[in-house]
Amino acid sequence: MDYLNYTLYALLAWNLIIFIMYGADKSKARKGKRRISEKTLITTAFFMGSIGVVFGVLVFRHKTKKWKFRLLLPLAVLVNIGVGVGVYCLI
Repeated sequence: MDYLNYTLYALLAWNLIIFIMYGADKSKARKGKRRISEKTLITTAFFMGSIGVVFGVLVFRHKTKKWKFRLLLPLAVLVNIGVGVGVYCLI
């Protein structure tokens, strides 16, 4: 197996973790427990986690009305696409 496959598996695992993180935060919100900070949730999107974030927002209907998320998550998707294309071009 080459490095590209390892990288893709790592990205898949990372995005799955982030998806679960959004579900956990939604669950904590419903139960009134201590939550994951918005800064952490947004930052993970910029570190190649935008796919997990997008699915987390859509599936759990979480953070859909917050202006920070409505503005920064699409930006994170664009940044992730740019990084992905840049890395692919270097290979």
